[in-house]
Amino acid sequence: MVSANDFIPTHYSHSIENGNFSWSSPSNIALVKYWGKKESQIPANPSVSFTLNNCKTITKLAFAKKINTGNFSFNLLFEGKPKEDFKPKIQKFLERIEIYLPFLKDYHFTINTENTFPHSSGIASSASGMAALAMNLMSLEKALNPEMTEDYFYQKASFLARLGSGSACRSIKGKVVVWGNHKNIQGSSELFGVEFPNAIHENFKNFQDTILLVDKGTKQVSSSLGHNLMNGHPFAERRFEQAHENLDKLISIFESGNLEEFITIVESEALTLHAMMMTSIPYFILMKPNTLEIINAIWKFRNETKIPVCFTLDAGANVHVLYPQNVKVNVLQFIKDELVGYCQNGQYICDEIGMGSIDN
Repeated sequence: MVSANDFIPTHYSHSIENGNFSWSSPSNIALVKYWGKKESQIPANPSVSFTLNNCKTITKLAFAKKINTGNFSFNLLFEGKPKEDFKPKIQKFLERIEIYLPFLKDYHFTINTENTFPHSSGIASSASGMAALAMNLMSLEKALNPEMTEDYFYQKASFLARLGSGSACRSIKGKVVVWGNHKNIQGSSELFGVEFPNAIHENFKNFQDTILLVDKGTKQVSSSLGHNLMNGHPFAERRFEQAHENLDKLISIFESGNLEEFITIVESEALTLHAMMMTSIPYFILMKPNTLEIINAIWKFRNETKIPVCFTLDAGANVHVLYPQNVKVNVLQFIKDELVGYCQNGQYICDEIGMGSIDN
């Protein structure tokens, strides 16, 4: 079994003075939700997600050796402009990962990052952002240690990304990614995400995700605060058990291609996530009236047409509409006819399952 100590390097065989890398990493949408965590970004329950393709963060990392190696040194640009309010999160991330990347204080970094989707609006921007940064830092470590294997590279990138944002470990590699120990998923780990190792039916290949932007504003409650509310939550332990049970069910659903059972699990998970927030102390309602209007419209459309379309939600008001590629024309027409009016400024994003991070 892999431990955190396996990611602490003993030496580097090469040196490098300066250079730059660029990676894009996608967001992901959890089907079984991770909600609640222990120390060091360890999940309280396992989760599984679809990796997205179009909603991504593009991060360029420039680095140069410096003389004073006593402190972390970096500039942070978001969409080409300085972003001071992001810096504390990056500083904390670097502090967490220094033991695993001991060269960090040897360089001055310029981090230039941009999203293809609205930041802090219920699409996992921290996941894609931390994943992209982790990939860049791993590229630098690989330059220092060219003998590194590809498997180790991606596994450690996922491990590091997790220390920045838990769900970021699911944005590194693979179409369907599991994070957290689960007895029936070989290789699953609390430390990093792994590609779902079991069979996946054709029904789930090229699955579509149209994200309806109900509210593009900053989230009412941060994910970190939300996770902490599971500590002492009256329903927490049963929720963690339920996540294991639902992941077990998805193993057979992915193999059989049963879309009806898939819909039941995915929608139940979304509503359970929000139920946990509504029953915590303090409590939050992150859905907006238009979120509920969209959910009811999807249920009505599915009942009338028998088209296998469903919704899921992250910790926000936006709605992810999930459906197989072979019903794309019908579902997009339904979205244009009936759901766009519930979106802020009529905006939505068409996405689909992707492969993970890409070296630019």
